[in-house]
Amino acid sequence: MKLTQLTMIAAVSVALPLCAYAQTKVNPETEKELMKIEQDLSAALTKPDAAALEPMIAEDAYMVTPDGTAQTKAEFMADIKTGALELEANKLEDMRVNAAAADMAVVTYRSTDKGSYKGKDIAGKYRWMDVFVKRNGRWLLIASQGTSMNADKP
Repeated sequence: MKLTQLTMIAAVSVALPLCAYAQTKVNPETEKELMKIEQDLSAALTKPDAAALEPMIAEDAYMVTPDGTAQTKAEFMADIKTGALELEANKLEDMRVNAAAADMAVVTYRSTDKGSYKGKDIAGKYRWMDVFVKRNGRWLLIASQGTSMNADKP
């Protein structure tokens, strides 16, 4: 496992207990900003618009897809650019923002998706946890974990 992957796992391991137990109050402006970023990520995924996605994701981002596959930013962006990930619809619901620190926040939400990944149907419902860090004054997606809520799909 690469050092950046270990760093991401450590960040999520630290962020979750802090969010769950400390319930750090999120500044309303920060909450609004992070919810907008999630909506912008969703819009860029469904277009697809790799140029719009690129600056919203940290270079050292680590993502785990609902089937358990781990991806770097480069691997994720390649899936967008090649059309391996085709997301026709991505409806976000039940979004919550929790602060882990002044420069780290966790966003959780459900999505209802329609699309395919490498030719396989991925339509269904998913629960997501995204970790954002603030670097140079900008919030960036640094880690993401998706879980299928579909009984018949991973």
